[in-house]
Amino acid sequence: MKKITIFTCIVFLLASCATKKEGDIIVVKLAETTRSWNGDALPKYPDGPPKVTVLKITIPPKTKLHKHYHPVINSGIVLKGELTVIDEDDKVLLLKAGDVIVELVNKVHYGVNEGNKPVEIVVFYAGTTDLPITVLDKDL
Repeated sequence: MKKITIFTCIVFLLASCATKKEGDIIVVKLAETTRSWNGDALPKYPDGPPKVTVLKITIPPKTKLHKHYHPVINSGIVLKGELTVIDEDDKVLLLKAGDVIVELVNKVHYGVNEGNKPVEIVVFYAGTTDLPITVLDKDL
């Protein structure tokens, strides 16, 4: 257990640096921000027992996601394809493979895969055990 804790501390220490190379290990900071992609300030973390969720989401070609919002802070990286994200103010973010998104919190938005190939995105959610990670907005 002690080795795992030490290893985790080393990984986080390396990740806190910009791009550095030590031996064969290369660390590249993909994102560091206090704001979501549209410029909104990220909220404080909610109170409660922490829960981290990591999802790999595949969005088929020519698919529009349901309008939704996230009550927790989350961030993702597009592995394959291209995704368009639109918020309730009609701000648009175009993402392609390798791009990172720091998602909106408590603001309605949706994504669209307008391409001919599936989109694959991995999303990391930092929430609590009593909050959902996504809420569909059934009224919109």
